[in-house]
Amino acid sequence: MNVPLLDLKAQYAAIKTEVDAAIAEVLQTQHFILGPKVEQCEKAVAAYSQCAYGIGVSSGSDALLACLMAENIGPGDEVITTPYTFFATAGAIARLGAVPVFVDIDRATYNLDASRIASKVTSRTRAIMPVHLYGQMADMDAVMGVAAEHGLVVIEDAAQAIGAEYKGRRAGSIGHYGCFSFFPSKNLGAAGDGGMIVTNDSARADKLRCLRGHGSKPKYFHKMIGGNFRLDAIQAAVVSAKLPYLDGWTATRQRNAQRYGQLFGKANLPVALPTIATDRHIFNQYVIRVAGRDELQSYLKNKGVGTEVYYPVPMHLQECFSYLEHRQGAFPESEGAANETLALPVYPEVTDAQAEYVVECIREFIARRANPSSADRKVPAVAGVQ
Repeated sequence: MNVPLLDLKAQYAAIKTEVDAAIAEVLQTQHFILGPKVEQCEKAVAAYSQCAYGIGVSSGSDALLACLMAENIGPGDEVITTPYTFFATAGAIARLGAVPVFVDIDRATYNLDASRIASKVTSRTRAIMPVHLYGQMADMDAVMGVAAEHGLVVIEDAAQAIGAEYKGRRAGSIGHYGCFSFFPSKNLGAAGDGGMIVTNDSARADKLRCLRGHGSKPKYFHKMIGGNFRLDAIQAAVVSAKLPYLDGWTATRQRNAQRYGQLFGKANLPVALPTIATDRHIFNQYVIRVAGRDELQSYLKNKGVGTEVYYPVPMHLQECFSYLEHRQGAFPESEGAANETLALPVYPEVTDAQAEYVVECIREFIARRANPSSADRKVPAVAGVQ
C-alpha cells in the first residue's frame, strides 16, 4: 500500500472548481500585485484569527523578518526563541544582525519551555518569538507574563498553527504580531509561497504595509528601508478559496490523530504519541517519538509510507550558527526530539485502511527490532478501529 506524507492532488480534486475560478478571476483582471483579492484575503484571515488587521506578505519567513524590522530590531539586540524549529525563525533574527537566544523545549509538546524564558532575559533582549510547533500553541500566558514584566515584544511564529487555540484565543492574536505561512504543505496552503501577519495594533499594521513595499508611502517616497514582501493576488485568491474549508479539514485531521491514538493503543507499542496541551490542536503534523527513528523511517519508506523528520538538526548545532558557540548537549530536549521524532501522514484524505497499514508497519518494525530472528515470520495485523 502507498501512503504519502501529504497528498495535495487529492485536496485540489475536491475543490478544483472554486480554486480554478479564483485564479481565473485574477487572470481576467490582470491585477496581480496587492489589490482587492489581497485585501479580501487579509480581512478574512484576520477575522478567522480573531485579529483586527491582516497584512499579506510574500512568505511566512518574510512575515517574521518584517515584524522584526517593524520593531527596529538589529545589531546587538537579542531575541529569545526555540532551537527546535524551522530555520526561518532563527534565520530572520540573525539576518538583521540580532542574536537568537535559545531556550530549550518542553519534552511533551516540543514548544518553547516558557518556564526557562525569564532566565535568558538581559538588558539587550528586545523580543520573544515563540513557535507554535506542529499545530499546537506554546504556553502564551507565561510568555506574555515575561514580556510584560520586561517590556518585550512578542512575535508569534504561527506558521504551522492557523486556527489553533489557547484558552479560547486563536494563534496570532495574543502576541503583538502573529505570523502565518501559506506554503503549499500547510493546513491552509497557497499555490506557491505566501504569508500573512496579523495584529490588533493599527500603528503596527500601517508600518508593516509600508515595509512590505520597500518602505515607500506614498509611492517613490521612502520613509524607511523595507523590502519586497508583498503577497501576490493569485496566492491570495487561492488562500481565500480554501479558507472556508479549513475548519472541516482541521476536524478531519483531529479525527485522524484520534484514530492513530486508538490504533497505537490497541497495538500497545513503545511509541510516544502527541500530547495535546491546549484547547485546539490543528495537527499540521502528527509526530511520534520512537527508538530507532532513522531505521523506522527507512523501513516505512520501503513499505510505501511517507514520513518526515522535523527537524534533524536543532538551530544551535547548525553550522551557520557556530559563532554562537553552543555545543552538543546545550539544549538536551531539543537534541532528543531531533534524534527521535517522526511525522506520520495525517492529512484529511488519509483513509482508515491507510492509517491501519501505517501502524501495522510500525508494529512489525518494532517486533522485528526486538526479535531479529522473527523477521521471516508474519506479525499479526493491528486490529481496525470501528
